Amino acid sequence: MLVLHYTGMRTGAEAIARLRDPVAKVSSHYVVKEDGRIFRLVPEDCRAAHAGTSHWRGHEALNARSVGIEIVNPGHEWGYRDFPALQMAAVCELCLDILGRHPIPPRNVVGHSDIAPDRKQDPGELFDWQGLAANGVGLWPADDPLPTPPQDAMNLLGAIGYRTDLPLSVLLTAFQRHWLPGRADGIADEATMARLTAVAAACTR
Repeated sequence: MLVLHYTGMRTGAEAIARLRDPVAKVSSHYVVKEDGRIFRLVPEDCRAAHAGTSHWRGHEALNARSVGIEIVNPGHEWGYRDFPALQMAAVCELCLDILGRHPIPPRNVVGHSDIAPDRKQDPGELFDWQGLAANGVGLWPADDPLPTPPQDAMNLLGAIGYRTDLPLSVLLTAFQRHWLPGRADGIADEATMARLTAVAAACTR
């Protein structure tokens, strides 16, 4: 798996210092700063402590099966903002390099909020997942079909990879952060259901 995060700290230097602090017991394989500079903190063949309690497509404890990238952004607590073009270009290039070394399917390129929807919001609703997918990183459906009735939403979320033992609104919010740009309200409206149906179909092909 490839898991993308935002740092959620006031500065990139502060985030890197924390990720390098053995007392903090958190780490990531890479950090991408807002100016596009990339820092490798942990070799890819070693486990980094970036995912925490996590679940995706039936697997738990995802630190053991993932590469983690921290992307410098203050996050929702410190002034969440758009990710600069230079930073996104660097993230895309880094992801493509990683995918060239590891057989990670597009459906397993995810955000922290996808694998821990009850705890995390990152990289958030401003992150350009669609742009990454257009360049070969991750998954984005080509078209939305007719929406599925709302009562089927939980099954569709499970087919994508989300855990299904959490409230539907929590899971839909995480889904929207990834696949409905700018949305994070957890409401199963027509647009959300149409996109949910499309992503689930793409994940099961």
